Amino acid sequence: MQIRAVVEDDWTLVRDIRLRALRESPDVFGSSLAREERFLESHWRMRLRTSSTWVAVDDDGTPRGLVSMIQEPGSPEHDRHVVQMWVAPEARRQGVAWAMLDAVVRAAAQDGADTVSLWVVEDNASAVDLYVRAGFVRTGERQVLPRDPDRTEERYERHVDVAGLAASPRSDPA
Repeated sequence: MQIRAVVEDDWTLVRDIRLRALRESPDVFGSSLAREERFLESHWRMRLRTSSTWVAVDDDGTPRGLVSMIQEPGSPEHDRHVVQMWVAPEARRQGVAWAMLDAVVRAAAQDGADTVSLWVVEDNASAVDLYVRAGFVRTGERQVLPRDPDRTEERYERHVDVAGLAASPRSDPA
């Protein structure tokens, strides 16, 4: 499995992975498949211009995962934020999520970030477990999931040391 950064011209690859993620795991994202299926090429390209994005591809080039890093609106200047993290079911528990999170943390450190944060739906136990084992800690900050007011998500953060390595060691891969 290889984790590679994508560029604006990779918009169809990113679109296809993102739509698959929304189709196969609709309950873990703040957005919906119906919403993102309406996005035009210009929107996908804008997303890639305004975020750092990585895909996980296996040896034959088949995409197996996606993650992006943004400067979340309203967040501190030295915080980077993980969005649209997803690994295909057939590639889970093989270290793909670890590798994608490592790419984000390294890039955040190179950007001068002190922390990497993310929101996770509170009833997504496997994601919470992954993020906690990867060194993210609960902040106690919660918000209602925009598309489902009966559910909430919580913000987690991970401190980054100056070398871009996690401040806390990671355990066995997911």
